[in-house]
Amino acid sequence: MANIQFYMTPGSCSTGIHVLLEEVEDVFEVTVVNLPAGDQFKPDYVAINPKSTIPTLVRRDGTALTEVPAIAFWLARTHPRAGLWPQDAEREARLIEAMAYMAATVHGQGFARIFATATFARNPADHPAVQALGRDIVRQGFAVLAAALGDKPYLDDGFCAADPILFYLEFWADKLGMALPEAIAGHYRRMLARPAVQRVLREEGYNLATLGNVAILGAEAAAAMA
Repeated sequence: MANIQFYMTPGSCSTGIHVLLEEVEDVFEVTVVNLPAGDQFKPDYVAINPKSTIPTLVRRDGTALTEVPAIAFWLARTHPRAGLWPQDAEREARLIEAMAYMAATVHGQGFARIFATATFARNPADHPAVQALGRDIVRQGFAVLAAALGDKPYLDDGFCAADPILFYLEFWADKLGMALPEAIAGHYRRMLARPAVQRVLREEGYNLATLGNVAILGAEAAAAMA
């Protein structure tokens, strides 16, 4: 039987899926897609994923699955022994809600304005304002997610398929030197302590000793963003 084929870019949103693949302990093969070099637009990749996005998961039946929330859901549901997806409708709905918000808003509207500023404004003079708005969206997003976490260590009753998605957002914030709400910083440190996460970060070329020393957003500032 063919292995799962995982198309990814180190340090990107695909890191979340990389973590999940390690957590479910499935066998997979990695192909690195070099985004700055334009690999996502090459005919061979477009034939697999016409969206020219990452990640892409080509499953054992040869079909490709795209979009981080969809891949996370599929991995959790097809690996029930890993216990990464709840069985009751309310908890399922809350995880879908969180994954959609993280991918579409915090990533797609917030971090995208920071990392891909020219996509939102062609005039370089507008770039600082676009990036500032992106940071505001990210901060607001983390405030919402901190409220969803509350006193829980993870987004569900235990570690679940949505947590690696939150992790890659936290990881980006760490790289940018952004302060995090206390609940989010705690989640990030718990994720960094997981063996699967440590393996993934090493494989993707990161020094674990440089990660996790994030500043905690002050109580007043956190309350203002909530």
